Amino acid sequence: MRHFIPVALLLIVAGLALAVWRGPVEVPDRWNPWAPLRITEAPNILTPMKLSLLEADGDLCRAALASADALAWTPLPDRPSEEGCGLTDAVRITEAEPGFGEPITATCRLAVAWALFEHHELAPAAQEELGTEVARIGHYGTQVCRNIAGSSRRSEHATANALDLSSLRLADGRTVSVARHWEEDSPRGRFLRRIHAGACRFFDVVLGPDYNAAHADHLHLDMGPFGTCR
Repeated sequence: MRHFIPVALLLIVAGLALAVWRGPVEVPDRWNPWAPLRITEAPNILTPMKLSLLEADGDLCRAALASADALAWTPLPDRPSEEGCGLTDAVRITEAEPGFGEPITATCRLAVAWALFEHHELAPAAQEELGTEVARIGHYGTQVCRNIAGSSRRSEHATANALDLSSLRLADGRTVSVARHWEEDSPRGRFLRRIHAGACRFFDVVLGPDYNAAHADHLHLDMGPFGTCR
C-alpha cells in the first residue's frame, strides 16, 4: 500500500463528493469515501485512503475492525511512550481465524490491515494454491521494544505496529515455512510469494526473504510511515 493518493483517485473522490453533496445519487458505501471501511467488502481504489484515515481516528478504526467476522478483540488503554515503546489506539486480539496461538497486541490499524489481508488474500490463496484452509499462524510476535536491526531508529514492533509471519499450519496438517519453502517452485513456494505480493495491497511495509538476510525466515508486515514492498 502507498501513502500517496494518485491524481486519478483524487478525481474519483471529488466526483463522489459532488454526487453525495447533490443528494439524488445513491452512492454505495464501498464507493463512498466517508463511509466506514468494512472488512468483508471487496477492496477498491478507495481502500488505501480509508486505511490511511484510520491512523488519526481511533473510533473510526475500531468501527472498521468491528466489521471483521473472524476476530475477537478488546481495546487497550493508550500507554505513554517510554523510550519510543508506547501504545496508541491498540487492541488485544484474543481470538482469530486462523489463530495466532495466543492473544496478541496490535495497533488497531495493523489489526484492520491483517483482517483485510486474511479475508481477501490469505484465505483465497490457500484454497487456490494448496486446496485447503490456513488453521494457525506462526509468527515472531508484534510488540518488542527494540530498534531496527543495525539502526538507531525504533522498529515498528516497538509500538505493536508490525507482525512477523514465519509459517502457516494448514487444516490438512501440512506446514508452510518461509525459511524452507520461499524459494521452492512448488505449491507452497508459490503460495508464499503470492501472499507476499497480496500483502502489499493492505500493509504499508512488506519485507520478505528477497529483501535481506534478516528477513530470510519471515514476512515483515507493518503500518509505519514508509511505503515499501520488497
